[in-house]
Amino acid sequence: MIWTWLHRHPRLVDLGLAAATFAVGAAAATRHAHPVAGIVLGALASLVLLWRRRRPAEVVAAVAAATIATIASGAWPVPFQLAIAVFSLGAAQAAYARRVAAAAVAATVATLLVAGQELGTTAFHALFLAAAWFLGDSVGSRRAYVREIEEKAARLERERESEARRAVAEEQARIARELHDIVAHALSVIVVQAGAADDVFERAPGRARAAIRAIDAAARNALADLRRVLGTLQEEVEYRPQPGLAALDGLIEQVRATGLDVSLVMEGASRPLPAAVDLSAYRIVQEALTNTLKHAQATRASVRVRYGDELELEIDDDGRGAVNGAGGGNGLIGMRERAALLGGTLEARGAAGGGFRVVARIPV
Repeated sequence: MIWTWLHRHPRLVDLGLAAATFAVGAAAATRHAHPVAGIVLGALASLVLLWRRRRPAEVVAAVAAATIATIASGAWPVPFQLAIAVFSLGAAQAAYARRVAAAAVAATVATLLVAGQELGTTAFHALFLAAAWFLGDSVGSRRAYVREIEEKAARLERERESEARRAVAEEQARIARELHDIVAHALSVIVVQAGAADDVFERAPGRARAAIRAIDAAARNALADLRRVLGTLQEEVEYRPQPGLAALDGLIEQVRATGLDVSLVMEGASRPLPAAVDLSAYRIVQEALTNTLKHAQATRASVRVRYGDELELEIDDDGRGAVNGAGGGNGLIGMRERAALLGGTLEARGAAGGGFRVVARIPV
């Protein structure tokens, strides 16, 4: 408790040290032949200690000069002020601290010897000042170590917060891609089927009823996918697995129900894929077919899946070529992001003979 209080009030600590050292020095000076000189010089040395934290080297030089002047005047000082100044310089951990402290101590010891101080007393003073230096150096090293640990902890905390923000941003982008693919595909199917139902409602109620059932199925599937992505399923409802290439048949049938003739060709030996690759491949095919429904005014489309060292997806249609979302729409951006996140590439362009082509290559 007391150390915490002292640490929070450094100016009061310095004032207390200055007062205490002055009192001790003044008491010692009264026992010598020139007490006034000892008291005045001791007061100056104590006063200078108030700047020991901000300018430790200058304080050591000033206190050493006052101490040497006191010795020269015939008063034998107790070197408390110089010890505190040397301690503060050692704690400062400055590059030049050792040289300044050594010079001040050497000058003081030399002055004591020249003035005729006993060798034992001089040695005691030298050891006393050396101990003050080593204690200050030890305290300074510990402070530097604690400061380094605190800086490292702060840096790690900043990195942790940055990583958390990055993870949140990536998760938000992933959810946005999922929502876009789910909603865009479902709405495209619903719009096409609703138009078909309206066209045949009077002439062929049975066909209109089939279109309405297709709308109902698309809407229910989209709602289930949305609940899964947003994590809002009720406990009594089971989670459906993430769709993958094994679910392409169902996707193709759903698109065919809109009137678009879609073919599916699988090449190479199919094998289990990493979950991220499997889901992304399905979503790329889904988004490409959704774009065909929304933009291309196509009558036929083909999906080709090739297994090899990399998974290759080709989706072609006979629609209006570059009009098929060839700009920077969210659908194409999302497909490119899905491929890039897995180290793959995606090309979307108008085909040479008309229509539009999407080619994705994903390492597996």
